[in-house]
Amino acid sequence: MIRLLRTNSSNQDFIDLVNMLDADLAIRDGEDHDFYHQFNSIDQIKYAVTAYENDIAVGCGAIKDYDSKAMEVKRMFVLPESRGKGIASLLLRELENWASELGYQKCILETGKKQPEAIALYIKKGYVVIPNYGQYAEIENSVCFEKILKNLGTNS
Repeated sequence: MIRLLRTNSSNQDFIDLVNMLDADLAIRDGEDHDFYHQFNSIDQIKYAVTAYENDIAVGCGAIKDYDSKAMEVKRMFVLPESRGKGIASLLLRELENWASELGYQKCILETGKKQPEAIALYIKKGYVVIPNYGQYAEIENSVCFEKILKNLGTNS
C-alpha cells in the first residue's frame, strides 16, 4: 500500500529522492542540465509530498507559488523500480488537491522533451500544453502544461 506524506523541503526522504532525480536528469539533459538545474532549488519549498511503500520512500513531488492563481508542480520523481504502480498519479493528485485547498485555480509545470514518460503522465491526467512560460519561454527542449483545478478552498 502507498502512503503519502505532506511535508516540506526539509524532509530527508524528499531531499534524498530529489538528489536521485537530479542524477537522472543530469544524464537525460546532458549539456542542458546546468540551465535547468538553476531553477530547481528545493530550499524554499513549503509544499512537498513523499510517497512511501512499506515505509520506504519511493517517490516525491512538490508545488510552489507561481503567482496568485497558479502553483507550479516541481520535482516529480518515482524510483525506477517502483514505476508502473500509479505512484506518480497519486503524487500528482495529492499536489493538485493541496493546491486547490490553498485556493489556487490551476497547476502549471515544465518538463523536458527528453522525459516522454512525464509528458505522457501529464496528458493522461488532464494537463494541456501551453506556451512555455517564464524562464522556459525560449527553451526548445521544454514543454509547459497547465491544468485547471476544482477549487476546494480560497486563496487569501
